[in-house]
Amino acid sequence: MKVKFSIWYVLLFVSFSAFAQHTTLEGTVTDQAGNSLEMANVIALISDSGKMESYSVTNDQGKFKIILPQNQTYTIKVSYLGFTTEVLTYTTPAGNQTKTQNFKLKEKSDQLNEVELKYTMPITIKGDTIVYNADSFTTGNEKKLEDVLEKLPGVEVNDDGQVEVEGKEVSKVMVNGKNFFEGDTKLAVKNIPANAVDKVEVLKNYSEVNQLKGLENDQDAIALNIKLKQGKENFWFGEITAGGGAEKNYLVHPKVFYYSPKKSLNILTDLNNIGQAPFTIRDYFKFSGGLSNFMRKGGSSVRLNSDQLGISLLNNDKLYTSIDRFAAVNFNYSFSKVFDISTFAIFSDSDTRMKTDTYRNYTATEVEEYQQNRALQSNQFAMLKFRSTYKPSDKLTWNYNAIVKKSKQNDVNKTFSSINNNIDTDQRQDPFGVNQTTDFYYTLNEKHILTSSLQHTLDQNNPMYNALSAEEFFEKSELLNMQPDAWYDLTQDKSINTNKLDFKLDYFYLLNAKSNLNFTLGNTYLSQKLESDMFQTLSNGTTYSFDNEVLQNDAAFKSNDVFLALRYNLKYNKWSITPGFSVHHFGIDDTQFGTAQKQSLYKLLPTFYTEYQFKQSRSMRFEYGITSEFSDINRYATGLLLNSYQSLSGGSRDLKNMLNHSYTLSYFDFNMYNFTNLSLFATYQKSMEAVKFSTQLVENESVSYPVNSLYPDESFTGRINGSKKIKKFDFTVSSTWMYGLNHNFLNNVQTLSKTLTQSYSFDVGTRFKQWPNFNIGYDYSVNNYTGTNRNSKYVTQKPYIKTEANFLKNFTWTADYTFYNYEDRGLSTGNTYSFLNSKLYYQKEKSKWEFILSGNNILGKGSQNTNYSSDILISTTRYHILPPIYMLSVKYDI
Repeated sequence: MKVKFSIWYVLLFVSFSAFAQHTTLEGTVTDQAGNSLEMANVIALISDSGKMESYSVTNDQGKFKIILPQNQTYTIKVSYLGFTTEVLTYTTPAGNQTKTQNFKLKEKSDQLNEVELKYTMPITIKGDTIVYNADSFTTGNEKKLEDVLEKLPGVEVNDDGQVEVEGKEVSKVMVNGKNFFEGDTKLAVKNIPANAVDKVEVLKNYSEVNQLKGLENDQDAIALNIKLKQGKENFWFGEITAGGGAEKNYLVHPKVFYYSPKKSLNILTDLNNIGQAPFTIRDYFKFSGGLSNFMRKGGSSVRLNSDQLGISLLNNDKLYTSIDRFAAVNFNYSFSKVFDISTFAIFSDSDTRMKTDTYRNYTATEVEEYQQNRALQSNQFAMLKFRSTYKPSDKLTWNYNAIVKKSKQNDVNKTFSSINNNIDTDQRQDPFGVNQTTDFYYTLNEKHILTSSLQHTLDQNNPMYNALSAEEFFEKSELLNMQPDAWYDLTQDKSINTNKLDFKLDYFYLLNAKSNLNFTLGNTYLSQKLESDMFQTLSNGTTYSFDNEVLQNDAAFKSNDVFLALRYNLKYNKWSITPGFSVHHFGIDDTQFGTAQKQSLYKLLPTFYTEYQFKQSRSMRFEYGITSEFSDINRYATGLLLNSYQSLSGGSRDLKNMLNHSYTLSYFDFNMYNFTNLSLFATYQKSMEAVKFSTQLVENESVSYPVNSLYPDESFTGRINGSKKIKKFDFTVSSTWMYGLNHNFLNNVQTLSKTLTQSYSFDVGTRFKQWPNFNIGYDYSVNNYTGTNRNSKYVTQKPYIKTEANFLKNFTWTADYTFYNYEDRGLSTGNTYSFLNSKLYYQKEKSKWEFILSGNNILGKGSQNTNYSSDILISTTRYHILPPIYMLSVKYDI
């Protein structure tokens, strides 16, 4: 470890030394009257070549600062919207110097030609839109859109492909103004070729409906529009990648794009057996809208726990083998200026194997168990999404959206347990879902706006669970009393159908340019049907049904929520203030085995939002609200359901709704003057009458029922993210804290658990045009768990380094190395492991062919560890992962 860090320090020292001699040119930009011009552009071009060396954007005081190497002559150009561009020739002296240069711009009388500049600014800002010129930030080694975005100030891309701008999540990606697989950013950032990107437009305070822009608190709504380079319109472009390895590994990844003013077509495909899953559970939620609350204005929701996903929950880095097949098509067409459609289809088919070894300690019963599990899971998933927009005038907009989902899942497990011996399990499900939404937006006049939305959701699923063992299931807890047999074959059949209808009508009354009233009338109707049966298949082929209502379900569940909400939106100077409330009438009708039970109640739920805008790119906000959450049929149905061969759970007809109090304080600051990005976030939540589980544990077998806790659960979450650019170096720091108090019930005893999770990370990266680039970072995380029966503390340290270098003109080499040091300080145990991945690219200048030699998991690490802690058990799981994979791939640019 010391040797590795010493090498990193040397790299840092050499890199800093190479760029130590420079001149700092700073000053102000004002108009002729001396008024500061915020967001003016200052660019330094090398006079001989015309290439950009440095740039700056003035702050609210008109200040700028640029760093220029010594002994060079530069052309300094200063521009501002509506003003004449100033040009200055400047030669930097030798050594480290700080020089001052002020500029006074003259206002233009004719602004029509003010954008016809002979150079392109790296960053331009027009109202709520930030435009990045991609070539000003890239080095030429970028392969995908995500590589471009990671170079842009204030923009971050995580490992899952989610994009954040100034600490806020991007919800939509467009290409040349057209939707690109609406609902997620991953397919865009992982597939759009970097060499096709001309500009990246960040659209802040984004609203798809112009009539509502500025009427609601949409400060967090951010979209990206990717502008393509000239020559990419009206032509097919893309790339085809294919590769193979010595161990029968393969990768085929064609993708093609077509854009014209009226239509666009994107086709993505992927076939591989190297663990690169193109579609994951996170993607499912993003593309389908997840479990988002359509009625978020009302402040109430129903927690739908139906298991209709049918998508693998496996982590991509913990697979033993994997085969993935993926295809996606996105099509946009504008029939006219007032009517256009957008649609996409996604198909995913995967077969994965997992090998795990788990050590469990059931702390309440002091029972220890070792499990060896071998799993084979197959998933087929298809989704079709259609969207149309009709806007015949500025006063009327109509949208229609439809999503159809179909999947098929089969999960076969062979488990050895030190307690239950050998168990074979088989889970199958075939869920189907349809979601349709239609929205109307109509402006009566400058004072009155009406909107209405109707959404229907249909979900159907019939999951089956089967377990086979030589040992009787739940013998110790005497829950089933199975018939004696040579092999115990236990099956649960289950069907659950959900229909949900949401309607809301919004009326906006614009009092003046700074304030409005928003009235919302809404209704949510939910209807569910659940049937389940548990039975034993005997060796002679006959079945034995557990003729007991405790082990069966025949339940119908209906809930209805009618509400009226009022919000007052006020903008006063730099303040935005939105107080509001909603009044609800809830009705629940629960029928089980012919016996009906009803509930009826009223709730008043207040909300409050305020934001202070220090300046255009710095703000602080506070939010408070009470939300009401109801359970669905899975927690009301009293018959026991089989979760696994070790776990059963039932419901309760006496459940009440849960009230969540939430307080959130956040701060955002993006400083273009010194390229500093800072976001702070803190939230406190308190749940009253939270739905918890009362669990009876006998050795390693459990049965649980939901109850409303008399004791509130509390949590505090804090997060800080900061980045800073200094010359050719980018520094990033982040930290997250989470403290939680949770109450549960175990063996009729109330339990209290406390969890404190902390994570800290630091990263420094370079942006050299000619020199090798690197990222060096360090992640530290610690998890403290304090429970009734056991305390634990897990610490993980993760230093890493990523490098990228060009050599011999046509070669590019990349590598990333990560070292893991894991400790279980409660048991004084731990382990260390590391991963090394590398790629070598060869491509001649202007050639369409590229050759890639790659190696994944080069060090041959065979497993990873994870841990879990609760009042019931403490467990450590070792995942056997994919072996080293070496491949030779060829990419052809279309």
